[in-house]
Amino acid sequence: MGYLHVEVTGASNSKKPGNACGDAFLSFRTTDATVIILADGIGSGIKANIYANMAISRLEKLLNEGFSLRRAFTSLVNTMHEARGTDMPYAVFTVVRVLNNGETTVLAYEMPESIFVGRHSASVVKRRNFTLGNDVISETNLFLETGEGLILFSDGITLAGIGGKTRLGWSSEEVCRFIKDQLVSGADRKLLAKLVHEQALNLWGKHCGDDCTVIGALCRPGKVATIFSGPPLDKAHDTRIVEDFLAQPGLKIVCGATTAQVVARQLSRKLQINTADASLIAPPGYSLEGIDLVTEGAVTLSQLFNILDANPLDFETDSSVTRLYDSLIGADRINFIVGGSKNVGHADIAFRQQGIMPRHKVIDLLAQKLRSEGRLVDIRQV
Repeated sequence: MGYLHVEVTGASNSKKPGNACGDAFLSFRTTDATVIILADGIGSGIKANIYANMAISRLEKLLNEGFSLRRAFTSLVNTMHEARGTDMPYAVFTVVRVLNNGETTVLAYEMPESIFVGRHSASVVKRRNFTLGNDVISETNLFLETGEGLILFSDGITLAGIGGKTRLGWSSEEVCRFIKDQLVSGADRKLLAKLVHEQALNLWGKHCGDDCTVIGALCRPGKVATIFSGPPLDKAHDTRIVEDFLAQPGLKIVCGATTAQVVARQLSRKLQINTADASLIAPPGYSLEGIDLVTEGAVTLSQLFNILDANPLDFETDSSVTRLYDSLIGADRINFIVGGSKNVGHADIAFRQQGIMPRHKVIDLLAQKLRSEGRLVDIRQV
């Protein structure tokens, strides 16, 4: 199975226009999963917003420190239990983890039910309730496939219109019926969170009675690009590393003439220079049957780093650098396989004078930029 990408969208508003929203949400990706956290701070305004963000930060920190999802969730619930009824920060929250194979866990602490969005219909997710001390928590386990997803929301959505356009609010079942109607009418699934949010505001009318937040998480096939740059540290591992590189899904890119020769040798194919490349700035690229893109190494990667956040309209029409940019900018997940073999040429003062960075340094900097743009980047040293 390829990489399952979870596309996260959100719509939110505060109870009073101009005030901070008392809800907050965060999504982040690891090499194994996508994690989404939605928190609702007690009250409204800036204080509630701070409480919600503190809860999210605490949960993210625990997960990044290696806590299991359930252990991190339980720890935060215990913290909130101690804070309930005091002046300490308090928030309720939902956390969702979608593994790359679609296995999904939803844990909720005093939050509304989520909605499962299938290919043709929708349903309120069934959850199991547990007691944790005096608190009630819930858990849902399911598998999501391509074209499926979840809709999460704060209680500002389920309370929408209470005592006005809706006598008892807008229940999760009614939200689900609304989503079904949108699916039947052919609505874009990426817009479901926005449509639910707009309908909740319609039900509230002129005066919104609570902060409102809706999160959509839609699964689709992820676009993967794998870059092999630098020969392996141990030449005896060449065959295994190349085989692993070729087994990766999606685009396969080689950066570096020596690395390309290693791959060509393992494939028993001829590496050819692209004599048609006429750029006065970028190094010429190469062609190798079975590989989507082959470029020079350190110079090309350094030039890519320099233009990664520039306006593409200013780029050369076609060069090895722009082709590499196009390949990466269209990917959701980017794998770097970085060889440990030393390139003595990188120590030459001419490289430093021209601003050409060594392979390991420029790849680390590229990874930082790509991650800041929401892409999942994995670096493996070989």
